[in-house]
Amino acid sequence: MAEWLSALFKSGFLETLTSWTGALSGFLWGNLLTLGLLLGTGVYLTVRMGLIQVRGFRHSVALIRGKYSDPEHVGEVSHFQALSTALSATVGTGNIAGVATAIALGGPGALFWMWVTAVIGMATKFAECTLSLRFRQVDPNGEIAGGPMYTLLNGLKMRRTALAFAFFALIASFGIGNMVQANSVVSGISFLFPALRESAELRQDVALGVGIGMALLVGLVIIGGIKRIARVASTLVPFMAVLYTAAALIVLGQHLADIPAAFGTIFNHALNVWAVGGAAVGEAIRWGVARGLFSNEAGLGSSPIAHAAARTNEPVREGLVAMMEPFIDTLVICTMTGLVIVVTGVWVDRPDELTSAALTAAAFSHTLGTSGAWVVGIGLMLFAFSTMIAWSYYGDRSARFLFGERAVLPYRVVFTLLVVLGAWGPLELVWNIADITNLLMALPNLLSLILLAGVVQKLSRDYFSRPHTPTRQ
Repeated sequence: MAEWLSALFKSGFLETLTSWTGALSGFLWGNLLTLGLLLGTGVYLTVRMGLIQVRGFRHSVALIRGKYSDPEHVGEVSHFQALSTALSATVGTGNIAGVATAIALGGPGALFWMWVTAVIGMATKFAECTLSLRFRQVDPNGEIAGGPMYTLLNGLKMRRTALAFAFFALIASFGIGNMVQANSVVSGISFLFPALRESAELRQDVALGVGIGMALLVGLVIIGGIKRIARVASTLVPFMAVLYTAAALIVLGQHLADIPAAFGTIFNHALNVWAVGGAAVGEAIRWGVARGLFSNEAGLGSSPIAHAAARTNEPVREGLVAMMEPFIDTLVICTMTGLVIVVTGVWVDRPDELTSAALTAAAFSHTLGTSGAWVVGIGLMLFAFSTMIAWSYYGDRSARFLFGERAVLPYRVVFTLLVVLGAWGPLELVWNIADITNLLMALPNLLSLILLAGVVQKLSRDYFSRPHTPTRQ
């Protein structure tokens, strides 16, 4: 079996397909029109919702803390569990590898444009998750189904477009939500044990064993559905975020005097065309916006599927909870990664091969020594595992929408088996397909956001016009 797979991966057909899909993915994500559409929708929603990122921030924190929870409301999980599930999907390899790639290819200024996408993306998350609650479906047994496909179907009566979104989300779940993440776990282990980086044969043997182990762990979690996924995510996400952030703060503490200069470098490379040149600023915008959107997934339509299960009868409440995702994912965790890379100076005169997670590992190791590689390795493993369990839920809701309840269990079995293949195989082709399907998911979702912005605005005005008494202090 392994020999057959090796031959298949090395075949000329797959090389050609990888080249074609890579070109298409590069065109779609590197196209200013595409990035402008994603970012422009966020700007439109920011204005339309009256800067909801600012005026709703404190209330959002109170909701996450459970101050306005009501056990009598419809739903399967709490606000915090829904947020944790969505964050477990967005806080992933992009926070380690994506930030490093943005800085390596776009310079330190890319981090500033990641911040911009996060602030604007908060309004996008608010709108898409508010709509997801407004148009979700609740079965007689209390099981929830929601997301952009139900918004398109129930809110706009666009069945074919809803089916298209669900199909692309299903395919994306096998790529960016599964095989890519499984391979990232193996990459994380390779940072802990350098011998795996030196021997391709040993890496494949270890990857196969790791893949089988991960498949068992993922299967045990996802077989329990959203409630078990939410319980695991609400424990794992805070732990891994605090662990990674704490390590980053230790590095930054050792370079405290360099932090002001680091911010100066970031702003200079992001905005000062006279100092670094127009082309450099352009690359910073391109890579910062692209990696920022890829990291926090604002506008892609994935997170609303998780938030639809929240226990609330107030759609706006879950929208407010959801808008904290880009804040936590990009403004906190990605910023930690970016600042560590800039203050340690590893981005300057770096070797060409020092990109992605390797650049982040080099930055942490610069101060923490071999412990730095452990931080990146463990971070990659935890982030990737959490992404897999969350994306499995996105995929099984999409399978249910397309084929009915009978498709959910077979989907979970296939998803679990593909973890093994993802850990073992080379995944450039899968990365390309994942990037393409992610963007194809976004287009129907953005259409619904633009056409139903008035509904979100009306729901928001109604919610904030009423008094809300905390259920507990």
